[in-house]
Amino acid sequence: MAEPGLARRLGTVDAVVIGLASMVGAGVFAAFAPAAAAAGTGLLIGLAVAAVVAYCNATSSAQLAAVYPTSGGTYVYGRERLGEWWGFVAGWGFVIGKTASCAAMAITFAAYAVPDEAWRKPVAVVAVAGLAAVNYRGITRTARLARVLIVIVLAALAVVVIANLAGGSADTAHLTGRAGPDGGWYGILQSAGLLFFAFAGYARIATMGEEVRDPARTIPRAIVTSLVIAVVVYALVGASALLVLGSDGLANASAPLVAAVQADGWDWAAPLVRVGAAAAALGALLALIAGIGRTSLAMARERDLPGWLADVHPRFKVPHHAEIALAVVVCVLVLVVDLRGAIGFSSFGVLIYYLIANLSALSQPADQRRFPRALQILGAAGCLTLVATLPVEAVLIGLGVFAAGLAYRALRLRRRDAMR
Repeated sequence: MAEPGLARRLGTVDAVVIGLASMVGAGVFAAFAPAAAAAGTGLLIGLAVAAVVAYCNATSSAQLAAVYPTSGGTYVYGRERLGEWWGFVAGWGFVIGKTASCAAMAITFAAYAVPDEAWRKPVAVVAVAGLAAVNYRGITRTARLARVLIVIVLAALAVVVIANLAGGSADTAHLTGRAGPDGGWYGILQSAGLLFFAFAGYARIATMGEEVRDPARTIPRAIVTSLVIAVVVYALVGASALLVLGSDGLANASAPLVAAVQADGWDWAAPLVRVGAAAAALGALLALIAGIGRTSLAMARERDLPGWLADVHPRFKVPHHAEIALAVVVCVLVLVVDLRGAIGFSSFGVLIYYLIANLSALSQPADQRRFPRALQILGAAGCLTLVATLPVEAVLIGLGVFAAGLAYRALRLRRRDAMR
């Protein structure tokens, strides 16, 4: 008996909006500070490098999604093109790493939305439960809420750019100066890694391939479109903030975009920017819950996760067991751990995920090819290069998480074989 599938209810605009909500998330309000600390004025070069790597990865995901229009993203692509273990590595890294990211996004939302620190964790839990409930009711409701949130975020970012360019504090001299702490390329590549993670959410579109209408046409178009828009937004915001604060001011700001509008004398705009940041965190969290749920569904179908996670709600056509389990785990993480500074392994997992996507696309035959092989080779090389710039602690934690996942799968397969 065939397992129930998800319903194809998303059009191109819906898919683009969900992709944008994933990419133009809380990272745009925070990522420029550590990027400036790593690269100084070279952060704009880092942004360009990140955009090139992201474009290569996005075209690989688009090419694969057109052929494999089902839930799971690179978990499915790795299994189909490279083998079961490759797919498992991609899926495990995505689910575990992004679950931690969900908790971090919930905490980030509460930090912007609630002045009283004592109430932040309860508010974060309420946010997770509320967004999980929206996802539970169907993918169309997810897309509608994502539209509202992305409009709020883009409006707040427009205020930032206008304030920076029209406030009178912009100085082109701030675009010159040091490029990295020691003037080297290592700092620029590290900034590229930080900025890449901030807008690498285009994979969320591919993980929902089973819910998109006309996926062979819609998914590639939505992935590339949402990525281009996100890169343009990041370039405008980053350049304008750098013009006002300079690299040192940007690097030392705890809330860089708020600091930028205040430097322009637009203190009245600071609350609007905070609202935008809170909405961005919610948008990223909403898309993460949807993406993790679909990848968990795909892994459960292949028994790489417990089979009960593969259950699809008969009315709402969503992986409701996976989404409920995810919401519970994230709420527990929010309450017991502060993950804002402890999810470096998530960055490691993202790069491994896209490395496997590039290798999978590279293995596709000519009749499935939409983009040149050179893009997949460049994307894979870019992922490996950015991994090399990560802090040693992040790499070690990431290797530990993957080792635990591989051990889990090996034990499960041995147990399965012993029962035959």
